[in-house]
Amino acid sequence: MATQSPSSRLLCASFNQDYSCFAIGTKDGFRIFDTNTGKLCYERVLGAFSIVEMLFSSSLLAIVGAGEQPSLSPRRLCLFNTKTGAALRDLNFLTSILAVRMNRKMLVVILQDNVYVYDLNSLAILETIDTVPNIKGLCAFSPCLEACYLALPASTTKGSAMLYNVMDRHLHCEIEAHRAPLAAMVLSSNGMYLATASEQGTMVRVHLVSDATKSYSFRRGTYSSTIFSLSFGPSKNLPDILAASSSSGSIHLFILGFAAHQRTRRSSGFLGSLIPDALDPADHHILHNAVPAGVKSYAIIRKVENVPGTSTSEVLACRAIVSVITYNGHFQEYNVSIDAHNELSWTLGREFNLSTVPLDKDRASSS
Repeated sequence: MATQSPSSRLLCASFNQDYSCFAIGTKDGFRIFDTNTGKLCYERVLGAFSIVEMLFSSSLLAIVGAGEQPSLSPRRLCLFNTKTGAALRDLNFLTSILAVRMNRKMLVVILQDNVYVYDLNSLAILETIDTVPNIKGLCAFSPCLEACYLALPASTTKGSAMLYNVMDRHLHCEIEAHRAPLAAMVLSSNGMYLATASEQGTMVRVHLVSDATKSYSFRRGTYSSTIFSLSFGPSKNLPDILAASSSSGSIHLFILGFAAHQRTRRSSGFLGSLIPDALDPADHHILHNAVPAGVKSYAIIRKVENVPGTSTSEVLACRAIVSVITYNGHFQEYNVSIDAHNELSWTLGREFNLSTVPLDKDRASSS
């Protein structure tokens, strides 16, 4: 990859809730891309932004400045309309905003010691949650209204997470996930599963939210590594794959639903086959050197397809598309296949520089 200028390096990157679009923030402004086509849909040159969050594919953005310009305070959240190019409402806080999450009814604002939950339509405060010091703004939020959970660190000395039911506004449970403090976590889109990794970065665990139990435990590696992101594949039930990006430069794929299907064929024990306590190394696949080592990256599984065999006795094969944003300003997409013999093959489908994509004027005019 070519060396990027400082202005093109990313301050933030986020996919929307269904992965159809993604947004980036730089020192110059923010840009929104169509994930399927790679086209630049919208851009705004206003200054440096540390948070740009989308609400699905709507015109509503939640943006927070990086503090490099007086008008773009990190303590001010602006709800921005891309159709009109105007600010709809500002929310001001006493300390810096570390993360923002949205679904169709709720707006969640993460500060170091507090979390504010707003009704998205009226912007009335629904709840204020006091938290342990959360200097990284670590959180996970499910966009699903039927199982709308918010996960937050519950300790600064160990890897425990507390889960709030945001719609019903009560503490659901606390999960003891790791010995070391948490470094990354994500909820599945249906709100059923929470994946976590600690600062040690050697283990990735998946928990069933409904009863706060550990369903899967994967070993990423024996040496410590910083986990930059975790992402479940899209699914209405048990997600098929969990992806992790790390400072090693590799993308790790952990097989969940696909492996469960294979076990179901071999085992009559339904519960044991569906949610085993631990999976063997065959359920862990690695895309080695997928991104530059040490460069922060954000990987998501955009599509998953299970391919049936030619006879009812054959196990499934699996195909997936893994999209990656690197913070040195690139987008990469990998085509991944896992065959019936559990062998992995992958190719780089496309790659482009996020700072040089021209604005799609037709798409921008209809936004």
